[in-house]
Amino acid sequence: MFLHNYNPDPIIFSFGFIQIYWYGFFISVGILTGLVIVLKLAEKYKISKDKIFNLGIYLIISGLLGARIYSVILDFRFYLKYPIDVFKIWQGGLAIHGAIIGGIIAGYVYAKKQKFNFKLTSDIAAVAVALGQAIGRWGNYFNQEVFGKPTNLPWGIPIEKINRPDVYQSAQYFHPAFLYESILNLINFFILLFLHKKRLSQNKRSKFFANGNIFLIYLLNYSLIRFAIEFIRVDETLMILNFRLPQLLSVALFILSLILLFINSRRSAK
Repeated sequence: MFLHNYNPDPIIFSFGFIQIYWYGFFISVGILTGLVIVLKLAEKYKISKDKIFNLGIYLIISGLLGARIYSVILDFRFYLKYPIDVFKIWQGGLAIHGAIIGGIIAGYVYAKKQKFNFKLTSDIAAVAVALGQAIGRWGNYFNQEVFGKPTNLPWGIPIEKINRPDVYQSAQYFHPAFLYESILNLINFFILLFLHKKRLSQNKRSKFFANGNIFLIYLLNYSLIRFAIEFIRVDETLMILNFRLPQLLSVALFILSLILLFINSRRSAK
């Protein structure tokens, strides 16, 4: 596998003092691709493209802010010591749980203001988020972050010593956790897209396809993905009862989403 012997450079190119980073490139591609998907789905649901585009801008801004704020809170001690690094998002540090929280808040406020169907727009946005995650994770590869424990598998990736935990300084290759999550997020994207296709093809919508359920299924799927991937990740995070904090957050999100899925389906059947 080509990743096995390739040492990535985080910078695509430099022009004077201007530097273009792979991390920002993949985040941008993920956002733009997701926006295209949102506009296509909005057309299928006969929703104004202009309104959806404006909503997309709000979600992008709020998602990025939420992702950064959440990441800074998790690593508060580091940013307290190096406060200027809070603004260096090209170095990484965008947490998806924070992006989801920020996006939900902004989406709800915007939907109320514009008299949107919040649940339906959440379903549409979920597809874009899953695809954006699948693409954006490749930025972590070029920053040499989101990697797993040492491995001898042929698709293991080299990690510079400066980016490894001290305990793994003698290891040579590591699990490409970013790649595993990227592939699983891509699968999640196709599942959600399939659910939209099934919903749109129905003459009479079943309670399973109630507005809001596709977004909740996205949360269920991503919670499972993140919970599993965290078992191999080696980056520092808060540990509680031998579980990594993102795992516990994923469990809580999974349970909450399952309850809301049940309630939402019951209500739509009445």
